[in-house]
Amino acid sequence: MMITSSSSSSNSAVAAAPSPLIPTIILLLLCLPGLFYLAPHILPPPPTPPISFPEELEDLSLFRRAAAVESNANNPSRPKSHLGSTNSKPKIAFLFLTNSDLHFAPLWEQFFNGNKSNRHLYSLYVHADPTVKTKIKSPGGIFSEDRFITAKKTHRGTATLVSAARRLLATALLDDPSNAFFTLISQYCVPLHSFNFFYDTLFEVKSHQIAELRHLKYKSFIEIISKDPNILDRYNARGKGVMVPEVPFNKFRMGSQFFTLTRRHALLVVSDRRLWKKFKLNCLRPQSCYPEEHYFPTLLSMEDPEGCTGYTLTRVNWTDSVNGHPHTYYPPEVSPELVYKLRQSNFTNSYMFARKFSPDCLQPLMNMATEVIFRD
Repeated sequence: MMITSSSSSSNSAVAAAPSPLIPTIILLLLCLPGLFYLAPHILPPPPTPPISFPEELEDLSLFRRAAAVESNANNPSRPKSHLGSTNSKPKIAFLFLTNSDLHFAPLWEQFFNGNKSNRHLYSLYVHADPTVKTKIKSPGGIFSEDRFITAKKTHRGTATLVSAARRLLATALLDDPSNAFFTLISQYCVPLHSFNFFYDTLFEVKSHQIAELRHLKYKSFIEIISKDPNILDRYNARGKGVMVPEVPFNKFRMGSQFFTLTRRHALLVVSDRRLWKKFKLNCLRPQSCYPEEHYFPTLLSMEDPEGCTGYTLTRVNWTDSVNGHPHTYYPPEVSPELVYKLRQSNFTNSYMFARKFSPDCLQPLMNMATEVIFRD
């Protein structure tokens, strides 16, 4: 009986002993508030958030409308209007993407309206970042308020710039079925030739009759680079293996953000969902992430490489770039010789536009607009 009693007392003592984990758990619970407070101050800030879900839905609705209108327009069973201007000239849609005032509006005004007969040959659309501190104002004239589309925030080196360009393309597709080419322009771009020279170059006017212009299969002017020392870093900017299977490394391309696309390629861009779901993802290495320079060349290279020239019509000087920004031209550098130099290209066509020019270059450019820039 005594043995039984001793054994029972021993078991009770063992059962009553506290677990060594309890103090540790209590300590962790006490430390949690401090960890929540210190984490934002110790850890690096999170990457730029992706485009919000509501914004994505709004864009998707716009893109679907643009694709539907184009589909209906190409439907062979659709009744043809006898009032349609089938022999009228096609247009060029100019897509201005900006996060500041359009400093060179007077120069562009002269570019477009140098000849009154040009007015039915172009369309204008402006995507102006609505979140900048100083509200971007319409300069009037050809850049009237109704040329400003519904815009959203943009930030360099993020997918927001791709979204902005896609909004411009979709709006231009919806707005006018005569828009046959779509040229993306920044607020720091300036023309190097007259509008007539640019129009005749795109549509090869000297080689065809006006009635033929709408039915020719043109190529898009977009830079497509497959070999570059930085291409692997840029491909892996979102993490290794993230882009597959939609975008294998051997299909990934780089190129200038600024392009001139045909209507069929503009439609292809706004209709894409497959590649977009990869390119809109956050980047782990922002210094290697430039979706606006990767998405368009990769998509068009994968879908229709033969329909692209492989080069852009916008000249950029990267010889002394700083933090990913190209050389900026200032008034002392602006001269007729600079314009002639910037026009020179190693490709079939000369450059039509150039960037990046500081806003105070407006006056020296205006001074030689008639005699140099718009004299072809």
